[in-house]
Amino acid sequence: MSILFKGLRLVNSEGLGESGDYVFDKGELTQSITSESSRFDQEIDASDWLCSAGWIDLRCGMGEPGHEYKESIESLADSLVASGFSAAVILPNTDPVIQSKGDVDFVLNRAKKYTPQLLIQGAVTRNTDGENLTEILDMHHQSGVSVFGEGVKPLANADRYMKILQYLQKFNGVLFDHAYDPLLAIFGHMHEGENSTMLGVKGIPNLAEDVAIQRNLEIIRYTGGRVHFQTINTAKGVDLIRKAKAEGLEVTADVSIYQLLFSDEDLMDFDPNLKVRPPFRGQNDRKALIEGLKDGTIDALVSNHQPEDLDSKFMEFDLANFGMIGLQTFLPGLVLLEKELGWPLLIEKITSKPKGILPHSLSPTWTIFDPKAEWIYNEKSNKSLSSNSPWYGKKLTGQVRYVIQQGQLIEVNV
Repeated sequence: MSILFKGLRLVNSEGLGESGDYVFDKGELTQSITSESSRFDQEIDASDWLCSAGWIDLRCGMGEPGHEYKESIESLADSLVASGFSAAVILPNTDPVIQSKGDVDFVLNRAKKYTPQLLIQGAVTRNTDGENLTEILDMHHQSGVSVFGEGVKPLANADRYMKILQYLQKFNGVLFDHAYDPLLAIFGHMHEGENSTMLGVKGIPNLAEDVAIQRNLEIIRYTGGRVHFQTINTAKGVDLIRKAKAEGLEVTADVSIYQLLFSDEDLMDFDPNLKVRPPFRGQNDRKALIEGLKDGTIDALVSNHQPEDLDSKFMEFDLANFGMIGLQTFLPGLVLLEKELGWPLLIEKITSKPKGILPHSLSPTWTIFDPKAEWIYNEKSNKSLSSNSPWYGKKLTGQVRYVIQQGQLIEVNV
């Protein structure tokens, strides 16, 4: 079946292309050499739409196995398609933890029948407790895992950090590092600052992240290896990584998209859906993150999708779990950032840049989206099994229309 998209504009890191006609036929999207409607099975007005390479999410939480009621593999796959993502790195923080060949194979076998490509971040210590190492080499050689980390937990043991980097260099593996010092962040619920003091809430200081990044960079200087710093959100952290890159260390970094859309000022009404880790910081940190995206210090934007059930969130702020779902709100977030950062840069941070970080081969994919479409994010449109989002029940702008994955043209309906 051949489908003509009239007036579609391609966007990549080089810029926005001219409006043109593109045809999907035999599993591929190509520019049309004719606009005669009779030659196509279907014609779609795409004059307000944009098209880019398929989006890649480097940080995505999941519940299955163990917490399927929060997010199953099936619901995650549906959410990824509806959000425009063709590939996602899945965190190991399930129950049991994804820490062996059997755990990896279970998820990958369950995911085979879905179109998004799920890539596993294998745990580096047993039960992500920071002590005994997992069978890293076995997970790589037997199941193809090349990305390792502790997911939502920090790898705070310096000795283990050093040994893991030495192991990963045997096969060019990458350590995904959620860097913060757990003792400096202990009992904290939001950014430490004027607003936490006014609210009487124990804060998490910038120091918790800054110290961890600085320590880990010193270990990298000693051992070598590749490290990807995830969800950085302090001005000093950005500067440390900028200097490390200039020095020639093999480090990259990402930031959660919602860190650019909220600050600690938004927590004044104690909305537990805004309780995330790392916490929303102040405006100076946000400005540093924006500058880091612009100058290339920060390589990627991630959803940091963390599904939580109602019982984990609908309670007092200091008792609620950390986390926010972030897949279907990702494009609306891009729309809010577009005037500040522009589509070419934003698309680069979710396509070519994350693709360059991953030591995996990815199939060619496309995401077609309408940045002007309005829709309501509610129970009817939500593909996730969780609803822990401050945008739930609100009108959003920006909607994915189609994704092309594994040679299939998939229409997104919300």
